[in-house]
Amino acid sequence: MLVVAVALAATGCSGPETASSDARHPAGSVLRVPGDYPTVQEAADAAREGETVLIGPGVYRESVRVTKPRVVLRGTDRNKVVFDGGVRLANGITVTGAGSVVENLTVRGYLANGVLFTGVTDERLQQRGAGGSAYDPLDTKRFPALRGFRASRVTAYDNGLYGIYAFDARDGVIEGSYASGHADSGIYVGQCKPCDTVVRDNTVERNAVGVELTNASDRLFVLGNRVARNRVGITVNSNDLEALAPQRGAVIAGNAVVDNNAPDTPEQADGGFGIGIGIGGGTGNRVQRNLVRGNRAAGVVVTDPPGHPASGNRVEDNRATGNGTDLVLASADPGNCFTGNRPATQSPASLERLAGCGTPRRGEVPSEGRTTPVQVPPGIPFDEVPAPPAQPPLSDPGAPGRPATGLPGAVDPAAYPLPENAEAVPRAR
Repeated sequence: MLVVAVALAATGCSGPETASSDARHPAGSVLRVPGDYPTVQEAADAAREGETVLIGPGVYRESVRVTKPRVVLRGTDRNKVVFDGGVRLANGITVTGAGSVVENLTVRGYLANGVLFTGVTDERLQQRGAGGSAYDPLDTKRFPALRGFRASRVTAYDNGLYGIYAFDARDGVIEGSYASGHADSGIYVGQCKPCDTVVRDNTVERNAVGVELTNASDRLFVLGNRVARNRVGITVNSNDLEALAPQRGAVIAGNAVVDNNAPDTPEQADGGFGIGIGIGGGTGNRVQRNLVRGNRAAGVVVTDPPGHPASGNRVEDNRATGNGTDLVLASADPGNCFTGNRPATQSPASLERLAGCGTPRRGEVPSEGRTTPVQVPPGIPFDEVPAPPAQPPLSDPGAPGRPATGLPGAVDPAAYPLPENAEAVPRAR
């Protein structure tokens, strides 16, 4: 399918080339579509640094590239400004301009990604998803990380790979957004070191994976999200398909990760199902104050994929109950610890006593923890997941645009308490 996307992307990416942007540039700092420009791509090409492209209601059947720095791409109505790939175009909105923003709009039906923030400027690689199993590890010298990005109040659904995708990008925020019906993950942050990125106050549901972090390290925060009814809730991975392994240093706090067993979701490539939070070879991560409930295989599981032992991960003060097995340790590294999680079931038995955080180890901790076996149901095509209901829009779409500079700012994970229930997050922002 993605090969077809590469062949077709050129036919749907943008409108005709504009004349001199100076000759057609409207007065002021706001470029309106369709008032000033008939297509979003024409407006994005004409925009100057720091300007806002304001998009009126309508269905836009185009792929858009934002290459200028500090451009704000904003819909006037989150639910009525719709980018539609028709299950034919590769990417919806691709941002390579530093400090740029996508907000208050919907992106659906693209074969690869809904919104992609990336330092990868080669369009052929972007159309392959910018990273992953079809792509050799990134040349970080050729493609330095995009510095500064923000996705706010974006609805992404029924795209072939990722909904909101930050790859080879840092200094960013993904907030107040919604993602469903993705064949890989709803929100993905990959291949950054340091990431300096916050994923906060989002809802991700009915994806193969809700939130995925791969080879994404240092000052990376996943806070206050609702991650529900996916096949797998949150994954933290190290692998050699991308550069910058191993992963390290993420904080996952204050999230509701519940009921990730939905059968009417796109099937995950490796068959994962019924897992709340999975750490596969990640290092030095903190999983704190999350509500992890109703995941049939496991609540929180720490494992060692080939070549990348999980180490130094702290799983503490979560409410991990009602899962197939609440806590699972399948790593031989002695540095992983579990404390204060109020679990009913642990594998190996007495895990918190044997591998408590801040307490001396009482002998060798068994590493043969097992998840509860589950029957994995067949998935459905990504473009058959039902459309979501209307989502909360930006309160004042006419306000001056704020480019993505100085992000993410001060981050306080302690401000995200343990959710009382699955509806307690995300908080309005």
